[in-house]
Amino acid sequence: MRNVNHYNNLLEVKNLKKNYGATKAVDDVSFNIKNKEIVAVIGRSGAGKSTLMRCLNRLVANDGGQILLDGLEITNTMGKNALLSARCKIGFIFQHFNLVYRLTVFQNVMHGKLGCVSTLDGILGRYGEKDKEKALSILKSIGLDDQIYKRAGDLSGGQKQRVAIARALMQEPALLLCDEPIASLDPVTSRTIMDIIVSQAKQRGIACLINLHQVDFAKEYATRIIGMRDGRIVYDDAPGRLASDSIESIYGPAYQEDAFTEKREALAVGY
Repeated sequence: MRNVNHYNNLLEVKNLKKNYGATKAVDDVSFNIKNKEIVAVIGRSGAGKSTLMRCLNRLVANDGGQILLDGLEITNTMGKNALLSARCKIGFIFQHFNLVYRLTVFQNVMHGKLGCVSTLDGILGRYGEKDKEKALSILKSIGLDDQIYKRAGDLSGGQKQRVAIARALMQEPALLLCDEPIASLDPVTSRTIMDIIVSQAKQRGIACLINLHQVDFAKEYATRIIGMRDGRIVYDDAPGRLASDSIESIYGPAYQEDAFTEKREALAVGY
């Protein structure tokens, strides 16, 4: 495991713990993310990847350790108003999109500003003209400017995820957390979504932490890979150093057989 340079860290995670009963979902995890870094987190289902993401965004409370964003601790000691302010700096993209399907694409994207406007303005949908122009610009940059008045529920899976990306970008986040953003998508659409996430992050100077099941995508898109197993980090290094022994330490000896089975099943359904 490499020694991470503490200069210019955006996110610092120190000895983070989260338990569900006797299960240690996140077990003494420590790592840093620099500004503009693209980091993939890989591991089997149940390794703790999603719980880690939810701890970082305070969707669930941690049971120990520290999380610092731009040097400010955002763990359980933070008050409600300070937490809302900190969350404006963190965009979150969910596996299942988390959109309001009865609303339009444009309305969903504008929800990215809810944490930065008053409660009344948010309820009434009162946003400034600059924010509306920004939403249109983002939608155009990801190829959805011709869908702005369509109901989110009428979109394809890939289009829904693009709306979710646009909503997160509306926050102007310093950090983008992506929890299995391509897990429910076909391989071609998955590549499109990964292209959009990484290119938008690079253009806007946003750091990304992306949970992925696909090792090949992690190696292709990330500048660094973190491997988790049983709630702990067992790998933290460059993609080019992820050799077969490292993959086995993350997934176990059955990984190669599992990967072959997944590939065979994908071919059977025509992917």
